[in-house]
Amino acid sequence: MSQRQAKPLPRAQRIELEFLEGVYRRIPTYEPLLDFLGFLYTKLGRYEDGLRIDLELTRLRPGVPYHWYNLGCSHALLGDRTAALTALKRAVETGFGNSDLMKKDADLASLRGDPEFQELLARVESAHL
Repeated sequence: MSQRQAKPLPRAQRIELEFLEGVYRRIPTYEPLLDFLGFLYTKLGRYEDGLRIDLELTRLRPGVPYHWYNLGCSHALLGDRTAALTALKRAVETGFGNSDLMKKDADLASLRGDPEFQELLARVESAHL
């Protein structure tokens, strides 16, 4: 799956994105900015850009479970099952425990019927009873 066809952005959103990308060029390791920019890229259907940001976040802060979870979501959105499951496993290993989010997150829809995903979900649920 590739990125969705980019829709023209409303002026305010275009200005916001341009501003954030400008700040990113100046401060490429500022974690809160990266986190928001990755979210925004994904919301806009720019999945490859979101993946690039998520990879950077996991490189900068490999112990943050949320970053690994987002990386798994990005890979799932791009149709890379193996990379998505690898990242989600790392998220769980580093402390991610929100099974409800895993069940509902639309970004993970492509994995819902996967036995390996179901096993991981069961592992999260049993660890947090």
